[in-house]
Amino acid sequence: MARVAVLVDEMVEDDEFRVPCERLRAAGHEPVVVGLKRGKELTALHGTQFTADQAVDDVGAADFDGVVVPGGYSPDKIRTNESMIALVRETAEAGKPVAAVCHGPWLLAEAGLARGRTLTSWPSLRTDLRNAGAEWVDREVVADGDVITSRNPGDLDAFCDVLLERLK
Repeated sequence: MARVAVLVDEMVEDDEFRVPCERLRAAGHEPVVVGLKRGKELTALHGTQFTADQAVDDVGAADFDGVVVPGGYSPDKIRTNESMIALVRETAEAGKPVAAVCHGPWLLAEAGLARGRTLTSWPSLRTDLRNAGAEWVDREVVADGDVITSRNPGDLDAFCDVLLERLK
């Protein structure tokens, strides 16, 4: 069983949060909702409500076997938090999967994980990711080493399939 940090704050995209959590649980893994404050009640873009299991300041890369960064407006909020950036960077440095969908790759860029990699994302991040040193492509899912990216909720099946394969 793998423990996977799901990094979120307010306004995360509902399906990009819900589907990876459900797929992780169904495969016998433990998704752990990591937010800015433990116990914080959060509301997703389309009304899904949930609670942060852990505060990012209370956890580290050694506590998890991988990281998922769902999209929506949440990544723009958490990419300015040094602890979130460090968690993503240290997880990648440990050779564990780091998966981001839609606007989630913004956090990868902040963590220095874009340079020299092939990534995909929501189309509006194309220039940001290129400026961060990535080769941006328009594909359902891209796995560049242990960094996994997808574009939107329609890509979640492929995204989760690759993530689950990497967690084996």
